[in-house]
Amino acid sequence: MSKRPTKEEEAGAIDLTPMLDVVFIMLIFFIVTASFIKEAGIEVNRPDATTSILKKNANILVAINANNEIWISKQQVDVRDIKSHIERLHAENPKGALVIQADNDAQIEFVQKVIEAAREVSVLDVSVATELK
Repeated sequence: MSKRPTKEEEAGAIDLTPMLDVVFIMLIFFIVTASFIKEAGIEVNRPDATTSILKKNANILVAINANNEIWISKQQVDVRDIKSHIERLHAENPKGALVIQADNDAQIEFVQKVIEAAREVSVLDVSVATELK
């Protein structure tokens, strides 16, 4: 014969379903509201600087390596296509800033072309990434 659980045994059991629901809802909330880090796609040797300011709203990262190759969103971009890429990224987050990660050996002309393309699409908050000395 099977023994029926008493009222005390039934009362001692904890139902975890509501707690799991809350945990999953919180997880979804944090995933949706998280700000994901976007990378330019390559590592560069940034120039040294004695002063620097941290940019918190930088969502457009453009990297220029020592061979003067321009990378945006982990893709190598032709100089003629910089403007369209910056315009697309700026449309996703109009309040975001552009940060140029230029290698020490990159030519200044390519940095200037990126800045000009950003100005043409009304991105006015442009910075150059440096290493703090």
